[in-house]
Amino acid sequence: MVIDYATARENLVRALRYEVQDERVLAAMVRVPREHFVPADLRRYAYEDRPLPIGHGQTISQPLMVAMMTEALHLRGDELVLEVGTGSGYQAALLAELAAQVVTVERVPELAEEACRRLQELGYTNVEVRTAGSILGWPKGAPYDAILVTAGAPRVPRSLLQQLTINGRLVIPVGQRRVQQLLRVAKTPSGPTVQKLGECRFVPLIGRGAWSEVEAPVEYFAP
Repeated sequence: MVIDYATARENLVRALRYEVQDERVLAAMVRVPREHFVPADLRRYAYEDRPLPIGHGQTISQPLMVAMMTEALHLRGDELVLEVGTGSGYQAALLAELAAQVVTVERVPELAEEACRRLQELGYTNVEVRTAGSILGWPKGAPYDAILVTAGAPRVPRSLLQQLTINGRLVIPVGQRRVQQLLRVAKTPSGPTVQKLGECRFVPLIGRGAWSEVEAPVEYFAP
C-alpha cells in the first residue's frame, strides 16, 4: 500500500489545532517528515497521534505532546536551544525549524549517530548532536535561551537550570517513573517559577540529578 505521507501529515496537524495555537509550531510540523524518524516497519503509523518505539528502550513521542512541549518554549527564532534526549532526532528537527541553533544530547551512542545522520540527510545545518557526558545537558554550550527535556525526571535538575540564561525557559516532565507532570520552568532574576502544563508519560531521564536505578520520591527541585 502506498501512503501519501504529505496528506497524512497535514491531516494530523489539522487535528492538533484543537490543542495547539502557535502557528509557527504547526507550520514546522507540516514541514518535518516524521516518517523519516521512525523505523521503516512502523512508517505506516508515523502520523497516528501516538508514541512509537525506536529501539534501545526509547520512543519517538506522541505528536501532540511534541507540539505542546515545543509551543511551551515560546520560541521566536533567534534562540540557542538545548534538547536533552535526542532519540530519533524528530524533536531536534522541529526545534531547528523554530530556533537559530540547537544542541541536542543523547546518552545512547547508536541513537545519537543515527539521529545525526538523519538530520544531515534532511539538510538541518543548525543542529549539533552530542553524546551525553557525566553532567545532564551540555554545559560547554551554555547558556541556553531554552531547554527541552524529552524524558521524565524525579525533580527539576539544578544542573539544567544552571545552563539557562536569565529569563530562559525549561520544559521538562517531572514525577514518577511511569507518569509525570509536564512543567514549564522560567528562570527569573529572583529564582525559578513553575507552571504545570498537564499529565504526561515519558521514558525516565537517567543521569546525575535525575534517575538512577533506584526510584526516588517526587519533589520539584533537587536540594
